[in-house]
Amino acid sequence: MIVSINQPAYLPWLGYFERIARSDVHVVLDHVQFEKNSFVNRNRVLVNGGPTWLTVPIKTKGRFGDLPICDVEIDNQHPWCRKHWETLKQAYGQAPFFDEHAEFFAQVYEHGWTHLSALCQHTTRYLLDAFSIDTKCICSSTLEIIGHRNEMLVNLCQSSDATEYISGALGRDYIDPTLFEDANIALSFQDYDHPQYPQIRGRIFASHLSAVDLLFNHGPESRNILLNESHVSQDCP
Repeated sequence: MIVSINQPAYLPWLGYFERIARSDVHVVLDHVQFEKNSFVNRNRVLVNGGPTWLTVPIKTKGRFGDLPICDVEIDNQHPWCRKHWETLKQAYGQAPFFDEHAEFFAQVYEHGWTHLSALCQHTTRYLLDAFSIDTKCICSSTLEIIGHRNEMLVNLCQSSDATEYISGALGRDYIDPTLFEDANIALSFQDYDHPQYPQIRGRIFASHLSAVDLLFNHGPESRNILLNESHVSQDCP
């Protein structure tokens, strides 16, 4: 049983989906502390040939240090829905497959979202379906998991009967392999070789954007492009 774990993200990049596609079970790590300036509430799209941030405003005043991601509320005093939808239309309105997905995103930005995690789950599920990725996803907030950092990761893996854990590349900086060895869980790290593909109005390829960039530009071919140039390196037996 191959397991991956990642925090929820707003309109995630391609590597986020590649790791899920390589897994049998993906754990959405939504019970941990929200970190400011992360990709949980923002990502980039290509506007006029350059990356532009789309950020969901959130309510954090007085709550840092005690704000699990699953409890993060959206600050709807800001007109972020209208701004994000107008930006997507401006950026991708002429893209080959934008119209095919426009109705879904129009409805997303018409919905009165109150919590960030619900927004992320809804949009990520749509993108998973669009990329034909049927990996089972579980929210960590629904599990009774104890421990911090490495111990927590091992416990999450064991709760899903993992025989292998795929970590992000940055996991090399903090993961203790011996804990996984002791738990009889093989450890590997994702080294995602980001594919290049034609982008509308893009003279120089812009990498590491939201996955909607690929979807709007290449539609049904997106899955093959997403997975074609990627690999997982085995660091531990």
